[in-house]
Amino acid sequence: MPAKHHSSPPRGTTPGTTPGAARPAGRAPETPGAPAPAPPPAPRSRPTATAVGRIPVLDVRPMVQHGRRPAKAVTGETFEVTATVFREGHDAVAANVVLTDPHGRPGPWTPMRELVPGTDRWGATVTPGEPGLWTYTVEAWGDPVTTWRHHAEIKIPAGMDTDLVLEEGAKLYERAAEGVPEDTGRDVLRAAVAALRDGSRPPASRLAAALTPDVDAVLARHPLRDLVTASDPLPLLVERERALFGSWYEFFPRSEGTPQQPHGTFRTAARRLPAIAAMGFDVVYLPPIHPIGTTFRKGRNNTLSPGPDDVGVPWAIGSPEGGHDAVHPDLGTLEDFDAFVAAARELGMEIALDFALQCSPDHPWVHKHPEWFHHRPDGTIAHAENPPKKYQDIYPIAFDADMDGLVTETLRVLRHWMDHGVRIFRVDNPHTKPVVFWERVIADINRTDPDVIFLAEAFTRPAMMHTLAQIGFQQSYTYFTWRNTKQELTEYLTELSGEAAAYMRPNFFANTPDILHAYLQHGGRPAFEVRAVLAATLSPTWGIYSGYELCENTPLREGSEEYLDSEKYQLKPRDWAAAERDGRTITPLITRLNTIRRENPALRQLRDLHFHHADQDAVIAYSKRRGANTVLVVANLDPHRTQEATVSLDMPQLGLEWHESVPVRDELTGETYHWGRANYVRLEPGRRPAHVFTVLRPSTPQIGGSPTR
Repeated sequence: MPAKHHSSPPRGTTPGTTPGAARPAGRAPETPGAPAPAPPPAPRSRPTATAVGRIPVLDVRPMVQHGRRPAKAVTGETFEVTATVFREGHDAVAANVVLTDPHGRPGPWTPMRELVPGTDRWGATVTPGEPGLWTYTVEAWGDPVTTWRHHAEIKIPAGMDTDLVLEEGAKLYERAAEGVPEDTGRDVLRAAVAALRDGSRPPASRLAAALTPDVDAVLARHPLRDLVTASDPLPLLVERERALFGSWYEFFPRSEGTPQQPHGTFRTAARRLPAIAAMGFDVVYLPPIHPIGTTFRKGRNNTLSPGPDDVGVPWAIGSPEGGHDAVHPDLGTLEDFDAFVAAARELGMEIALDFALQCSPDHPWVHKHPEWFHHRPDGTIAHAENPPKKYQDIYPIAFDADMDGLVTETLRVLRHWMDHGVRIFRVDNPHTKPVVFWERVIADINRTDPDVIFLAEAFTRPAMMHTLAQIGFQQSYTYFTWRNTKQELTEYLTELSGEAAAYMRPNFFANTPDILHAYLQHGGRPAFEVRAVLAATLSPTWGIYSGYELCENTPLREGSEEYLDSEKYQLKPRDWAAAERDGRTITPLITRLNTIRRENPALRQLRDLHFHHADQDAVIAYSKRRGANTVLVVANLDPHRTQEATVSLDMPQLGLEWHESVPVRDELTGETYHWGRANYVRLEPGRRPAHVFTVLRPSTPQIGGSPTR
């Protein structure tokens, strides 16, 4: 990226020219009526715009799509800005970051530091405030005071050019004082100038007077900056905290019926909301709530021969009773939905609604807008497929004939539900639609309603998944479900919490109606427990699908990730009260995890995640840190066997010195231990799947080496 040089051009030139280049050498001014002089020979090369400024500022990060798309943050989120900064010769350079808010007001600049001495890579952490479109700029500059100090501290003790060196310092401090407002330290710098010129004092004393902590403090606030060179401003989209942090619970209202009326309604489903809120969830996610088609309706376990009582798949949207803007009549009315949303809001929860841009063969769009579908040579419309899966009850949308019309209708549907209190949409299979379609839709919605959040349910190739996040989706499903070993989790989370965190916010669902991973099928309750711990502490946003707390893990068949008697195809009433009485639930663990997440700011962010060494492959250790809050997690990934290991901590990543030891409290049990650099753990499946420690305070190192429990 070209850098912008903010100092004045040389006298007699204009920006972008070199001295004397205003007209060709030897050419006289033109005289009216005189013959034109012969043009001079063409130069071998013409001057071009420089690729860097006076002090190069290169490779600014975060940067998304070369600056065409904004990096992302949420209000109060701290992230690091880095850049490569250097200059010719040996004079000192410095750099800072400037955040400019959505109103165009630049904030106080944040000093950068060289991250690793000698690498020319500089960085600083910044924290934006209100939601909106911000920018951030890296400014680099020559630091003449630091350059002078380096030389003076060598020359003055050696008696080299003493008076000249001290006078150079006095002049620099005079310049610096001019940039310091009254009553903020100008007198401190003027006193240093007087001391530097005081010939009655020894040179060492004169120099020392210019290097006091008071002088340093003033110069830190008001440095003398030469040749200031700025990067191009880069966009930063700041959104509300729920875009990054939250706990999601998915359930089917239609399964929350009564013995007298098995098909649940919004009114009966609302009875489940207090229990969901008591577990600490922030978002209640509903599958599609629209009328369901009858053509090619699926029966239980995805059979093609439904019975008269089969309720169909909610994602087969549309019937003569309505389409994407209608409520399934068996769930109630739009007014009932409004009451459901209000009940959730009173409990401190938001409703997320599934938005699946597809239709049953009975959807009104099929007849009103045949151009929105792909027609085969025989005139029939192609149904959806994801080989070997077939979805005979669903027609996918085709975008080539009328994308503008589809954008308009999609915006109408989304705004309809927004008017009824929905501010979060979980978008089904967005990777099967054009990226540019979503870019247009999300930009239009967020232009007027920046608080609306879109979650991309795109279990797809990395390039598509990342691009959807870059062009506007606030959250993304991920590969977490299929990352189960220590190596898989470490590599994947290192990717997500690194540069990808500038634009992609993961939502770690431990299961979904479509995905019952083999790890859960074969690991039983201990597997459900440890995966909940991992999802809740590795990602700021996590979620479960109803039944997870009961450890439901029976697959359709061996080798399948589908549930037996899947709720996608049938009602699935659950006796929650009996499960609680019988102890067949991990609700207490889930509740505790959500409480820990709310109490610890370290778990509400993604970017500061670090892994620590454990000498057993089945034991994983990692920490998160935000300010004074540090959380350390050690988990047993083996749901079948007890694991013992030594955990070796990277103490500086915990904000500690290598020799220190600290009390740590296990927030799952309330027990306190004393941990240092090397620590023994024993984790037993079903009894103690993990430690979730908070680091309490530094303490005196133990005598004799390794700390004990």
